[in-house]
Amino acid sequence: MAEFPPELQGEKLTPTHHPGLDLIRATEAAALAAGRWMGLADREGADHAAQDAMFAAINLLPMRGHIVCGEEGRVGIHSPLDSGCTVGTGDGPELDVELNAIDGASLVAQGLPGAVAVAALAPKGSMWHPGPSIYIHKLVVDRTVAAALTPETLDAPPAWILALVARQKGKDIRDLTVFIVDRPRHAGLIAEVRKAGARVFLRTGGDVGGSLLAADPSAPIDVLMGIGGAAEGLISACAVKALGGAMLARIAPQSEQEKTACADAGLTDRTILTCEDMVKGNEVYFAATGVTDGVLLDGVGYHGNTVETHSLALRMETGTRRIINTEHTIR
Repeated sequence: MAEFPPELQGEKLTPTHHPGLDLIRATEAAALAAGRWMGLADREGADHAAQDAMFAAINLLPMRGHIVCGEEGRVGIHSPLDSGCTVGTGDGPELDVELNAIDGASLVAQGLPGAVAVAALAPKGSMWHPGPSIYIHKLVVDRTVAAALTPETLDAPPAWILALVARQKGKDIRDLTVFIVDRPRHAGLIAEVRKAGARVFLRTGGDVGGSLLAADPSAPIDVLMGIGGAAEGLISACAVKALGGAMLARIAPQSEQEKTACADAGLTDRTILTCEDMVKGNEVYFAATGVTDGVLLDGVGYHGNTVETHSLALRMETGTRRIINTEHTIR
């Protein structure tokens, strides 16, 4: 793995420095590690390999990073990317960091499209701390709908939300495509969306990737709905904000234990969060690298003694969006 460039060691956040490009090193490392596990039906093996690679790469970056929310509460397994872990060289700015070595580990295990490695950062204190909240209810739209989305929208029936999205996009409801993670808890939501006449895009995992699709006006997804991990929701908020879209969220406990823990921490499902609540300010950076082929990013490609990766880097402050194709030589 390449070392972080010496000339950038200890560099502070400045308008000429794009930390999102630095993050690509971590997402590429995770994707390269995960790609070897595609289709092997070993979700945990792929996840562990990607986490170890991402942890090693992120620790080459000149920062004092603090992981805000890990996945240990949802998956029940600890990793170097748990909540509260510190990452980086220990030099440079203090940053809030969100990492997901594989968004859609089950997709990798099954050889299905849409898995990505993702990472985001912002100045320390910018990101919302979900605390004991493991799951949140999410609604994501792109910039053409963002101005029409109010917190109350999250409480509206799916058919009403779809009518709002269709009106803002100048479409019929029947021409909308809704991204929903295929889980038993979404059976009622899926039925209501279909009854309203919209098309449903089901995927067995990967709701960060789904949020990216919903927030990108050029993508074939119009809206994301449903309940998913809080860690995934937080990193999605970074991407959605950088793309100029909008996201609404609130805690959605899926067990009595989680419900009690949230109540004890003062978290209530009556509080509806916006992107600005979940990540404050405009110094927000997001990076993603494809693991398996998807709509926005191609997966890891193997070509003899080279490996190709496809990545995305977003910077909210400047509104830039970079697509990066990288060829890695196998030694």
